[in-house]
Amino acid sequence: MTLDPAMFLTAAADAETVALNDVIEQFLATQPTIDQLRPQTLRDARESGASPFGPIVRIDWATERRIPGPAGEITIRQFIPETVNGVFLHLHGGGFMLGRAHHQDVPLSLLATQGEVAVVSVDYRLAPEDPYPAGPDDCEAAAVWLAAHGKREFGTDRLLIGGESAGANLAAATLLRMRDRHRCTGFAGAVLTFGVFDISMTPSARRWGNRNLIINTPIMQWFSDHYVSAERRHDPDVSPLYADLSDLPPAIFTVGTLDPLLDDTLFMHARWLAAGNRAELQVYAGAIHGFIAFPLEIARRASERIVQFVRQA
Repeated sequence: MTLDPAMFLTAAADAETVALNDVIEQFLATQPTIDQLRPQTLRDARESGASPFGPIVRIDWATERRIPGPAGEITIRQFIPETVNGVFLHLHGGGFMLGRAHHQDVPLSLLATQGEVAVVSVDYRLAPEDPYPAGPDDCEAAAVWLAAHGKREFGTDRLLIGGESAGANLAAATLLRMRDRHRCTGFAGAVLTFGVFDISMTPSARRWGNRNLIINTPIMQWFSDHYVSAERRHDPDVSPLYADLSDLPPAIFTVGTLDPLLDDTLFMHARWLAAGNRAELQVYAGAIHGFIAFPLEIARRASERIVQFVRQA
């Protein structure tokens, strides 16, 4: 495992990435930061299309169903392509407070068709209305259901899991729960994209400050304060970086050099390897948090590599 120090220099970022970063930073400087707003206000704006992300795009061949959960039924959103060689359990991001399963139809539908997997995205409960452990409990329930019914429902027992940001945290925590609570270590791969693996904050998150490129230190603190109490933040079920990571599947870690969560990925990738698992690290120069959602060449490359991993895992 080697990293090129030049990758972390300002000059390493391509012109397209730098230009979009400038646009995003300048725009966000004119807006209230999300930690100054009510969670429901942010959710309502997203659903109405009034947020900076614009209207939600829904794919017409996506379907929804309900499965049993620990506090009532859980909605899952399914993308089932013509060729199914596996099932990908997807856990969305949003700081454990925002986001829904239907907010990523376009990338999930592409993952389904190009990766030849049925994608199952979980509408887990959100903080602050339902703080920890509600979200992880729902994700665990979905994984248990998939392990029991995946072969019958989708014609395959090849399972993968993944998510972005808070979703990557939940994916890692779900793998640990499946191993420890259900003796299930049968997942073929994990896609962990700019994840937060230490809710108490790694050095890059703590030192980032107020610069707003999607997230910053105060925003991350705001998410954590609503999600879980301070005394629980080193619990491995909350911060998987502190867990025993043995007997976990091959993983691909993706992050940008301008992401406050950079250390989370670097540290978690190293610990994944040290625990005896296989892991791949993809670091993109100048990329910010959430960069794969933007029309960038580095986003295209990152998404293509993730699809390749899903097909090959």
